[in-house]
Amino acid sequence: MKVGLYFGTFNPIHVGHLVIANFMAEYTDLDQVWLVVTPQNPLKDKSTLLADFHRLALVKEAIDDNSKLRASDIEFNLPKPSYTITTLTYLKEKYPNDSFSLIMGEDNLRTFHKWFNHEVILEKHKIYVYPRVLTMQEELEVVAMSADLINDYKSHNNVEFCEDAPVMKVSSSFIRQSIKEGKDVRYLLTEPVRKYVDEMNFYK
Repeated sequence: MKVGLYFGTFNPIHVGHLVIANFMAEYTDLDQVWLVVTPQNPLKDKSTLLADFHRLALVKEAIDDNSKLRASDIEFNLPKPSYTITTLTYLKEKYPNDSFSLIMGEDNLRTFHKWFNHEVILEKHKIYVYPRVLTMQEELEVVAMSADLINDYKSHNNVEFCEDAPVMKVSSSFIRQSIKEGKDVRYLLTEPVRKYVDEMNFYK
């Protein structure tokens, strides 16, 4: 089975995450997409970050009726900080008959060369890249970035740019702030997620 790994804090998971995950499951050669919930770094104080098990529960609520999507807590018991190469190695050992690929936005690809053992990841795993709406600062970074580096990625056999993936400018931080201000976020979250967040009085 071909599995795409979509990493995130999902704090909370929103329709933008789900649109990308579903696009990758439906419009690429992936059989499943696993939404890998990133655990809280114990060395960092994240007052707005929900507990790991709550964020995992929200992901499960969001994708419960989609057999092509799966919530994963695989990193919860791995050494911290979590390095992607460590997670990939562990998954390959645990599921030797499956292949694992990464799903990331263009913004992450621009800093991919700084990842730990990124050369090994690129050599052994496919990367699916979806477009992102860039902030002004990010646009400046793109201009400053070497054109050769971008072209290297675009010509690499293990990198697939999914240009047709929908672009949605919505963020978890915007949703958290909106909830704090008492705004209506019903169209940014699935109903099960919105209900869970409301009942638990999160982000207020």
